[in-house]
This record gives sequence, structure tokens and C-alpha cells, in this order.
Amino acid sequence: MEIKKKIWQEYFELVKAGKKRFEVRLADFEVKEGDVLILEEWNPKTKEYTGRKIEKKVDFVLSFKLDSFGQEKEILEKGLNVIQFEKE
Repeated sequence: MEIKKKIWQEYFELVKAGKKRFEVRLADFEVKEGDVLILEEWNPKTKEYTGRKIEKKVDFVLSFKLDSFGQEKEILEKGLNVIQFEKE
């Protein structure tokens, strides 16, 4: 399945350069391994699409609720880190 999502310019550039190989998204849509994310570059200042797009095949999906690990309060206070490992 193809899924279209907007992506801010700074993150679009990181995906394009191969530096950013993950997305953190609100789980308000269904996505599974093998789906294709069509990331459409979005300018938050003008609130318009730039016309540039990148297609990325989904390799892995990890879904969880804020309190899945019993740490909702701490997450709300401190936020989360998303850590990417080097590709082997």
C-alpha cells in the first residue's frame, strides 16, 4: 500500500541524504512492512507543499502507547529520544 505523509523541509533533506532512515509518527493510520511511504516535502512557514517527494519502503514498524512501559509521566516530562543504529 502507498501512504502519503507530509515531511518538513529540514527532515526531507536528511531523508534524501540517507542520514535519517526512520519516521516517528502519530499512530493515526495503518502501516505495515512492505508498504511505501510517499514523503511530500512541506514548508511549515508558507503552509504549502514544495512539490518534492521521496518514496521509502517500510522495513519495520514499532508501535506502542506512551504507557506501554509504565513511564507515561516521565515521557510527558522529559520527552523521548529516537535512536538509529548504523546500517550493517
